[in-house]
Amino acid sequence: MSEKLTTASVLAFERKLDPSDAVFHAGLWADQAHANAWTPVTVREKSVRGTISNRLKTKDQDPAKLDAAIENPNLQTVDVAMLPSDADTLRVRFTLRVLAGVGTPSACNSAPYQAKLLSTVKGYVDTHGFTELAQRYAANLANGRFLWRNRAGAESVQITVEQLKDGQAQKSWSFDALALDMRALDAINSEVKTLGQTIADGLAGKEHVLLQVTAFVRVGAGQEVFPSQELILDKGSNKKSKTLYKIGELGKEVAAMHSQKIGNAIRSIDTWYEGAEEQGPIAVEPYGSVTTQGKAYRQPKQKMDFYTLLDNWLLKDQAPPLEQQHFVMAVLVRGGVFGDAGKE
Repeated sequence: MSEKLTTASVLAFERKLDPSDAVFHAGLWADQAHANAWTPVTVREKSVRGTISNRLKTKDQDPAKLDAAIENPNLQTVDVAMLPSDADTLRVRFTLRVLAGVGTPSACNSAPYQAKLLSTVKGYVDTHGFTELAQRYAANLANGRFLWRNRAGAESVQITVEQLKDGQAQKSWSFDALALDMRALDAINSEVKTLGQTIADGLAGKEHVLLQVTAFVRVGAGQEVFPSQELILDKGSNKKSKTLYKIGELGKEVAAMHSQKIGNAIRSIDTWYEGAEEQGPIAVEPYGSVTTQGKAYRQPKQKMDFYTLLDNWLLKDQAPPLEQQHFVMAVLVRGGVFGDAGKE
C-alpha cells in the first residue's frame, strides 16, 4: 500500500512575471515619439509647516491645551516629485519578463509531492492553457493600473506595450487607458486579447517574451507625481517624514516606482472571491490580503484560501471549481514559499 501523500516541508516557486522598476520622466504630450525630449523627474526635499489636525484624546480636548498645542507648529521635511513648469506629461517606463515553468518548484524536498504537483498543473494547462490569466494580466497593462495614484485625475493616459527581441520592438500594442474599465477584466478588446496571447505563450514556454511598457500620463505642467514611498525601518537615522524612491540613471537620480508595486498591480486579477462584485479585482495573494484595508478576503475558515484549495486538489483529488483553479495557478505564477515546515 502506498504511503499517504503529504505536503512537502520545503516548497518554493519563483515568480514568472518579473517586472523591473518603473522610471519617471517628464516632457510634453506632443513629444511622445521623441525619445530625447524626456528628462528625468527628480526627487527634492520640501520643508512644510503643518497644523495640529489629528484626533485628540479626551484629556487633550480642553480649549487651553488645544490652543497651546496649535502654538507649536507641526514642522516636517518631506520628499516631493514634481513635473517641471514647462512639462505637462509624465512618462512611466518599465520592462516585464514573462517566464516559463509555472508550477515547477524551485525547491521541493518530496519527490512524490512534486510529481503529483507537476501532473496536476499539466492537466490544467492542457485543458485550459494560460489564456484566462494572461488576458487579465494584459488588461492591467492596458488600463494603467500600475500607475496607481498617477492615473487618478489624469486628462489622458496613453500606453504602449512593445515585445522586444534583440533589443528591437517586434510587436507593439497601443491603448487608451482611461477608456478601459479597471473593474471589468473580462470586457477585453481585440488588442488586449492579442497581448494576452503573447503573455500566455511566454508562460507556456512557446517563445521568449520580454515586454517594454511605456505610459504617457497628461497631468498638467508643474503637477506633483507619485513615485514609490520608501519604508524607513530605522526612524532615528532619517529626519524626513516621507522618503521617495529614486534610482541612478546616466549620472542622474530619477524618481521611480518599486518593481514590487508594479507586480502587485499587474497581478490584481482575483475576482473569484466572495464579495468581488463590490470590491473589484484584488492582487493575487494566498489569503486574499489587502493591506490598505487590513482585510483578508480568502479566510481559511471559508476554505477559499490558496493552501486549502491546493491541498484538496493535490492530496484529496478534489479539484476546485474552475475559477478557483485559475486562482491557484495565479498564485503559482506569483511565486512564494509554501512549504509545510511549521506544521506539527
